[in-house]
Amino acid sequence: MSGLAGTECRDIAAPRSRRVSCGGVSLVVRGAGAPVLALHGIGGSAQTCGTFAELLGAQGFRTYCWDAPGYGESEDPRGVVDHSVVVDEVLDELGVESAHLFGTSWGGVVAMQTALRSPHRVRSLVLADSTRGSGTSPGKAAAMRARVDELRQQGAPAFAAARAARLVSPDTAHAVVAGVEADMARVRIAGYAAAAECMASTDLGPELRHLSVPTLVVVGEDDVVTGVAESRLLADAIPGASFASIPHAGHAAVQERPDAMAAHVLRFLKGLQS
Repeated sequence: MSGLAGTECRDIAAPRSRRVSCGGVSLVVRGAGAPVLALHGIGGSAQTCGTFAELLGAQGFRTYCWDAPGYGESEDPRGVVDHSVVVDEVLDELGVESAHLFGTSWGGVVAMQTALRSPHRVRSLVLADSTRGSGTSPGKAAAMRARVDELRQQGAPAFAAARAARLVSPDTAHAVVAGVEADMARVRIAGYAAAAECMASTDLGPELRHLSVPTLVVVGEDDVVTGVAESRLLADAIPGASFASIPHAGHAAVQERPDAMAAHVLRFLKGLQS
């Protein structure tokens, strides 16, 4: 597998939610039915989408929440990583011919890259609080790359403490904010650096019109990180895309309002089945 050791996919746990490891990429699996692969943001992990995935699993979907290379229980990448290639390889190892892709923030960028590269593998896209990438301007690209040095110098817990409050709505409960911070406090340099380079080198703006799969764009109304305007841009530029917003949620909407996020996504996915 690109940048990771091994090629086999193996179970490493059991029952209701279980972990599988596919060539060094760890995923949490829930439910049964049409497959949904959930891709977390740059400061997240498989846990980011956990409650959301449980809600989808209870409604007849089989969810796979990955720890991206270098995150959570996944192995660190070796060399340059093309995350869309890794998604392709993970689906191969899982025996999943095509899946619905749910991506939050950076995960949405990877989802779009996958759909552009391998449209036959993608049944639909859900882009939650996402973006074209940070390569839309030299300044944004440089700021994204600079984050890696900040993480290295500050350490993950301090890095997370300085950033968590900006990711959520002012209305968000303290316990949820603490969960967002705790998730980010576990990031590792190897994974974060690979994700930051993916973001810094990407501007999907010119490619959006080539996305050919059904797409839903969802954003927290209080998102000040990628922002509501960016999500509206995605929805306007992607052919046939739908748009929805979630009140009392910020950039971390999937963690703040997993119920509302799941309701929008289930409505979208079940509409595709009808």
